[in-house]
Amino acid sequence: MITIENLRKSYGRLQVLKDINVSFEAGKVVSVIGPNGSGKTTMSKCILGMALPDGGDIRINGESILGQHAYRSQIGYMPQIGKYPENMKIRQVIEMIRDIRKDVKEVDEELVGLYGLQAMYEKRMGSLSGGTKQKVSAALAFMFNPQILILDEPTAGLDPISAEILKCKILKEKKRGKLILITSHIMSEIEEIADEVMCLVDGNVKFHDTIQDIKAQANEDRLSRAIAKVMNEED
Repeated sequence: MITIENLRKSYGRLQVLKDINVSFEAGKVVSVIGPNGSGKTTMSKCILGMALPDGGDIRINGESILGQHAYRSQIGYMPQIGKYPENMKIRQVIEMIRDIRKDVKEVDEELVGLYGLQAMYEKRMGSLSGGTKQKVSAALAFMFNPQILILDEPTAGLDPISAEILKCKILKEKKRGKLILITSHIMSEIEEIADEVMCLVDGNVKFHDTIQDIKAQANEDRLSRAIAKVMNEED
């Protein structure tokens, strides 16, 4: 579904992505991990069209996205920290996005209901807790039935019950054949919902394998220990 070839990106003299080659298939949850500054966010921004690569190509379903815009309607994005106009009410934000995406006939409001957002519709975004803003971001990411979801630390700031609701939604959408890319530092969460783990270090792909293969390679039952062992062995 997504193929990345020789992707390069620099900010000044700092080379953030160094000839990234990777592909992601539909119907998979892929966790993208790596230290801060490893290039995770930059890779996501290149896919989203928020950053222009210096070289290489990104293809979705075989079509290059470089210089294109229409493909973005296939992607739902949940940032780690959603930034919204503080004076707007939850209702107004949702209505605004729905108006922008009025081409979508069937709207998925499951998370709006599960998170009880209707009861808070008249609250202003500036008055919301970080966790409630995360719920709004999650609801918007899934709302327009995208074929690809990019979720940046999606459970950060969510209470345990809300986090479980989101994880169940992720797995439900995976079964519907969607590709879901998740950045997360929580190994237990990755182990619960991901099929594959891709690790970026200093702008390079350190490894990209299934969770089962990573555990087998390290001879470990726990993903956190397996990844630590693989990282140490490769170092």
